Amino acid sequence: MKAANVSCFVFKFIRIHRRELCRARTAGQQSSTTQFQQDCSPGHHLPFNRCIGHILHRRYSTESSVKDCRGLLYRNHGDPSQVVQLEPMELPPVGAKSVLVKILAAPINPSDINMIQGTYAILPDLPAVGGNEGVGQVTEVGSQVTTLKVGDWVIPRDAGLGTWRSAAVLKEDDLITLPSDIPLLSAATLGVNPCTAVRMLSDFEALKPGDTVIQNAANSGVGQAVIQIAAARGLHTINVVRDRPDLQQLTDRLRAMGATHVIKEETLRRPEMKDIFKTCPRPRLALNGVGGKSATELLRQLQHGGTMVTYGGMAKQPITVPVSALIFKDVKIQGFWVTRWKKNHIHDEGAMRTMLDELCSLIRAGKLSAPACAEHSLQDFQKALDAAMQPYSSAKQVVVM
Repeated sequence: MKAANVSCFVFKFIRIHRRELCRARTAGQQSSTTQFQQDCSPGHHLPFNRCIGHILHRRYSTESSVKDCRGLLYRNHGDPSQVVQLEPMELPPVGAKSVLVKILAAPINPSDINMIQGTYAILPDLPAVGGNEGVGQVTEVGSQVTTLKVGDWVIPRDAGLGTWRSAAVLKEDDLITLPSDIPLLSAATLGVNPCTAVRMLSDFEALKPGDTVIQNAANSGVGQAVIQIAAARGLHTINVVRDRPDLQQLTDRLRAMGATHVIKEETLRRPEMKDIFKTCPRPRLALNGVGGKSATELLRQLQHGGTMVTYGGMAKQPITVPVSALIFKDVKIQGFWVTRWKKNHIHDEGAMRTMLDELCSLIRAGKLSAPACAEHSLQDFQKALDAAMQPYSSAKQVVVM
């Protein structure tokens, strides 16, 4: 491009931006204006594309570009079908270190239900927006945001952001990017269950190809992720599910994901287990999302020195540990909570990034898919909540905005 044309092009953009600066002064955004003047002044040799970036990717208005925002709020703890309401929401201005996010899709997880009921380990201040997981797209960025840009797909770094809404103004540090070339439902359901699965398969036993993992709640979101990630790593899985009318259909689906064996709870106490261990070694790792007798039976199947990791307690019953398992088999019993892992690694950007990159690579390779999902609009939230609380459900309820 000739020098004259470049000068004309620059002048045109600066003239346009001067109008933005006037609006910014009027709106009280002097700090953003000053930053632009410093960065793009003739004496400051900032690359031309960075100056244009200020214009294209920054907005300096005190009003959000999203006008119609709605969310699922609860003002008291209790039965989700009674306390959750769809309400209009007023968005705050986008601050210097904040971004405006259009929420694309958000699932309903058991932890979301427990939060609304008031029984979860952490509870947000009331009134609160439901939802701890989901994916959104950045539509506006603050003047001091450096890690996010307009168009990025983002997910929460931690629980408690409230994802059951059409849009939100969130802090830059509360979000982490995802590539937008993975399926929407995979992105929306990536931050909790697959992260839980990959950490439990990685952090408690040094598993190698050919080893065995046994798990209950195998049809849950975590269970389905465990099956697929384990298969990608060359691990055998013994997957325990409750008996149900569509057991064969569920069994076929889990095997198609890569499950080595799918058995009923009752089989754990029967001689057929000996036949299973003719085809794969006894498990080094047991993953418990149920508790009660189911957890005790998992313990009995572990090899000497194995580990049982508990990440859930759907049966709402304590775990009974046989003395013989501790004395003669030297088993280890530990717990895992992905929220705690994320808090412990909040300053370790590499750990979170590496985990998400691994999961996204598996998704692109066709080795990790989202759980079976039922999609709902915000207006149909009651139907979604009711379905999420039904027993024997293998589908993840997802609110799509």
